[in-house]
Amino acid sequence: MSVQKEVKIHPYLYNNEWKSSDTGNTVQIISPDDGSVVGEVPAMSQDEVNRAVDKTADVQENWAATDGHERSGLLHKWAEELEKMTDEIGEMIHLEVGKTLSASKSEVKRTAQLIRHTAEEGLRTHGSFIQGDAFPGASKQTKAMVQKVPHGVVLAISPFNYPVNLAASKIAPALITGNTVVFKPATQGAISGLLMIKALVNAGLPEGVVNVVTGRGSVIGDLIVTHPKVNMITFTGGTATGQHIAKKASMIPVVLELGGKDPAIVLEDADLDKAAKEIVSGSLSYSGQRCTAIKRVMVIDKVADELVEKIKANIAKLKVGKSTEDVDITPMIDQKSADYVISLIDDAVEKGATIVTKGIVDGNLLGPTLLDNVTEDMRIAWEEQFGPVLPIMRVSNELEAIDLEKRNEYGLQASIFTKNLEGAFIIADRLDVGTVQVNGKTSRGPDHFPFLGVKNSGQGVQGIGRSIDSMLRDKVLVLNL
Repeated sequence: MSVQKEVKIHPYLYNNEWKSSDTGNTVQIISPDDGSVVGEVPAMSQDEVNRAVDKTADVQENWAATDGHERSGLLHKWAEELEKMTDEIGEMIHLEVGKTLSASKSEVKRTAQLIRHTAEEGLRTHGSFIQGDAFPGASKQTKAMVQKVPHGVVLAISPFNYPVNLAASKIAPALITGNTVVFKPATQGAISGLLMIKALVNAGLPEGVVNVVTGRGSVIGDLIVTHPKVNMITFTGGTATGQHIAKKASMIPVVLELGGKDPAIVLEDADLDKAAKEIVSGSLSYSGQRCTAIKRVMVIDKVADELVEKIKANIAKLKVGKSTEDVDITPMIDQKSADYVISLIDDAVEKGATIVTKGIVDGNLLGPTLLDNVTEDMRIAWEEQFGPVLPIMRVSNELEAIDLEKRNEYGLQASIFTKNLEGAFIIADRLDVGTVQVNGKTSRGPDHFPFLGVKNSGQGVQGIGRSIDSMLRDKVLVLNL
């Protein structure tokens, strides 16, 4: 007789107390690997969410009045505590979102470094002083002191694919600048987020400065983004959800990191070996479940056959399997996501695309699929696949590639592969994206680089320094001497 493993319910944080929901309801977290229940998190009621926001608002002024070096010290201790929990949190990321264990632990270590850098950078913020007589007719005796002050309560909503790194990249800048935080983790990844906050509590988090809300978006989603005591929202996730938040959250600052359809533009003079390697890595790491993944290749006709063969050869080296194995391609986050990717592949094939490499299909585990001769009438030419399929679009020249990109509804990143740097600059200037990578894959990059999207890829700028700036507003004190 087999013994059923007990499923742990992970409590939420309220005023530094770990609590279960009064409703008694929970949300199950399902493993992408095998469909098993990893754990459960509370399905909080609207009353519980209201209490969490109210408490965070109540303590905000006291937190803002805390000396900057004390807030910085808390973040340094948080980074230390997070590193102590690398194995525990890494294991949970691995179980919840289907990353390999090594990649999961690397995320935790990277996050600790992000927090440390934020702790230092946050001490360098400063206002300005303006002389009145700089404007004609104004008095020299009138002077303005421009202070930088926190917004108040920041709602931080994180995604499943980087449940710790992309949560801390919101929470740490908010805390260092004197804001308090209501943290809403993605359901898939919520336990990892809670463990990250446990490290913050262990570091000495004052009561109420960070509260966590978990539960079903249908119950608490609109409530929290429209809460009158939320003063700013920072969100990473799908474009449709981001657009919904932006419409609901009127009259407060909103920073959105949304989807992408990042192209790799390969010119005739490109180093095709390097391009193929970067494209495969950039498109297929974490099974393509990244907003910055390369999601279509636009290659000049003359070198297209050669590039496709090189990409095919690189894909052939990839291992496919469960995240518990030493593999490159792991199961997608859930079956619904896998079914969507399959529908894009089927549509492309029906309309004439050529399958160069066909990936296995085993539930939500999809092997990498390489599609050639993808044309504009195919859905995959425009829709974000967020999975392990790479479409090749052949173009006659760079102008055609630029036109394709400019008609794209997204504008996150683009890669250009060429040996002509002057030409790369000219193309980069014409692309309507947040970041252009030259001879490298699209990626978030070091966490202190500015990171942004335009069009339907987001609004506002992130990256440690820019994120700190976004957490502050101007307050002007005019001295009439």
